[in-house]
Amino acid sequence: MSLDAAIDALLAAGIEIDRKPASVKSKSRDFFWYSPVLKARLDHVTADFVATPKDEGEVIEVLRICHAHDVPVTTRGAGTGNYGQAMPLAGGCVLHLAKMTAIREIAPGRVVCEPGILLKDLDAACIAQSGQELRMFSSTWATATIGGFIAGGSGGVGSIRWGNLRDVGNILRLRVVTMEAEPRVLEITGDDLHRVSHAYGTNGIITEVEMPLAPAYDWVGVFMAFDDWDAALRYGYELGACDGLLLKLITVFEPPIASDYFQRMAPHVGKGDALVALMVAPHALPGWETFSKAHPGRVIYRSDTTVWDRDPGHVFEYTWNHTTLRALKVDPSITYLQIAYGTDDPIARVAAVREALSPEVLQHVEVTRQGGRVALGGLTLVKFTTEERLDEIVAIHERLGAMNFNPHRYTLEEGGRQAVDARQLDFKREADPKGLLNPGKMIAWDDPDWSYDQMYSWPGLKPKAAAE
Repeated sequence: MSLDAAIDALLAAGIEIDRKPASVKSKSRDFFWYSPVLKARLDHVTADFVATPKDEGEVIEVLRICHAHDVPVTTRGAGTGNYGQAMPLAGGCVLHLAKMTAIREIAPGRVVCEPGILLKDLDAACIAQSGQELRMFSSTWATATIGGFIAGGSGGVGSIRWGNLRDVGNILRLRVVTMEAEPRVLEITGDDLHRVSHAYGTNGIITEVEMPLAPAYDWVGVFMAFDDWDAALRYGYELGACDGLLLKLITVFEPPIASDYFQRMAPHVGKGDALVALMVAPHALPGWETFSKAHPGRVIYRSDTTVWDRDPGHVFEYTWNHTTLRALKVDPSITYLQIAYGTDDPIARVAAVREALSPEVLQHVEVTRQGGRVALGGLTLVKFTTEERLDEIVAIHERLGAMNFNPHRYTLEEGGRQAVDARQLDFKREADPKGLLNPGKMIAWDDPDWSYDQMYSWPGLKPKAAAE
């Protein structure tokens, strides 16, 4: 790796370079600290410099120069990911796409844009210009980029209607630059999208995205309190199956999450109250009210009618991984798991896990759609004590049939299904032959015979003492 020569060449090419230690460290971090396991291993990680291209041409130049000088490149959006996706384990260059925010086209049913635009800004522009909105977004909508969501996300607000981000039709097209001696620009569509979506930027840099849109609504945010957890979960599950009701969010929280961790909610709920968060289209409100009459919950907040002394803000900012963030602000010992309860009797699976682990593990359940069926997923709050106990908790989930997508691991495989994605690996061989894109994140590239019987530790990761 020839850092100085690479930096000189980048500066000569007119690329904006940042070498200020404090700034580089800040731009080398994401929300990996949600995990005490990752914090212990990655807190010292930093790049050697940051390159901030203003367009695709400059992205190509960065990749060409860094390839020539064997400099690793880790792409970055806003750094809101929780798995260490944007942490430059090998140092080198952080490719910061913050200036690539252009919207190319807004048309019926779709939008074309650059990857660095914030989800909220993209949503606002689509609504203003066309009366359409993004189908799906992360709870970090206000701070996350569309490119980061595609490269690191799996679902979010909107998944109750549209399923997972990687489901067919939820991404229309990606424009991707390879990291070769002469980088190529590829248009990726159809089944090939799986090669680069949710790949952490390990096998190509996204420079343009085309996403589907849906009609925009003034969604009504709702909080409902239930005296009984089982009743709350059953309500959320059955509501998700109401095909005639247009909903964008259904989230269920075990007590005492709402009273203990949602500070603006605390005056309005009891310690034993389960909470359900909803986003309902205005025209669906009468049907939702009719459905809800048959269930024992009580509405404590509606964004269209309720006024609290302290406004709670967007309902979705209590859900998905914002739940973990709010809990961490109150209790720094909290961490989380990402659990798939599936579609086959998921309520029974949640009940079994809760019986085995509550209150050490508190249920935060997102109701989504999977293959046309209602599914339950957990972004479960965990009272962290030790790594060993956390691993035991994961093992208990798996024994009970609840699949874990481990957020305490920084590799694609361990944060997924603990299996090689051959499409992504094959594309990396084609698009990144030197293995310089986000190294250390794809086990299949570095150690194809890995057995997954313990946490993978990338050999190229500098130990903390060496980094200091």
